[in-house]
Amino acid sequence: MVSTGSTTRQLLKAASTRLAAAGVGSPEYDAAELLAQVLGVPRPEILRADSPTERQRAAYETAVARRAGREPLQYIIGVAGFRHVELAVGPGVFVPRPETEVLAGWAIEAALAVSEPGGRPPVVVDLCTGSGAIALAVADEVTDAEVHAVEVEPAAFEWASTNLAGTDVDLRLGDMTDAFPELSGSVDVVVCNPPYIPLDAFDSVEPEARDFDPPASLWSGEDGLEAIRAVERVGARLLRDGGQLGVEHADVQGTGALAVFAATGRWSRVLDHQDLAGRPRFVTAEWHDDPMMQWSRQARPPGSAP
Repeated sequence: MVSTGSTTRQLLKAASTRLAAAGVGSPEYDAAELLAQVLGVPRPEILRADSPTERQRAAYETAVARRAGREPLQYIIGVAGFRHVELAVGPGVFVPRPETEVLAGWAIEAALAVSEPGGRPPVVVDLCTGSGAIALAVADEVTDAEVHAVEVEPAAFEWASTNLAGTDVDLRLGDMTDAFPELSGSVDVVVCNPPYIPLDAFDSVEPEARDFDPPASLWSGEDGLEAIRAVERVGARLLRDGGQLGVEHADVQGTGALAVFAATGRWSRVLDHQDLAGRPRFVTAEWHDDPMMQWSRQARPPGSAP
């Protein structure tokens, strides 16, 4: 007689082998996560759970086949963890990545510096919010923050609406370039994980992103910096004197993304930061009002030059 644990191990081994052959980067983890979802138990408990029924085996086979087709694991299980929160995700929304948690952590620290004892509630704007990951993390960890978020894609906006339901986050559907005109000059922290992949890098992108993430969340002009330039302009409009901006970029864009801000001559403390793997990941900059630059407080149409 084969024990429950032995039967489960056989299923996991077969699934892991199949996923590895398909090029999945973490086959053992993904196989276990999918089986945990099918069995309805936490992943560490799968070897102690009852032996899968025929229906569960069939469901597992379907889930493994989807993952072998490089559909994102998070789409299949329906959730993605991000810092201390869990987000509902699926087709039509960018799956939040672990490296973005570092950017979110920076935004949280910048907001907490405003609201520390004797301070005031910070005003935070999350541009290109996607699933609402950064906005939700900030609201979760900076409980007195006034958080605003904007998303241009209707499908992603629906996912963000689900994830931000029950919070006080002000979520809007629209283009970041002219979002929140009433907040101009009053924001403490602007944070953004924008699209930043160059159009000619299509073949180098992992299938999970290239074939499943919404195109609008990935591609950003010939050099990948088009959206980051827009973030620079929006940040200049929204931030109060001394306000902070943080924007994610690709690991090969550390110099280029930094130059977007440094070249304007209107930002101080322009710095690049690494992710947990030690790769260049996001730029931060501090805004200071200049009477000669008050034009920057005007909302500018998409594609306009600074």
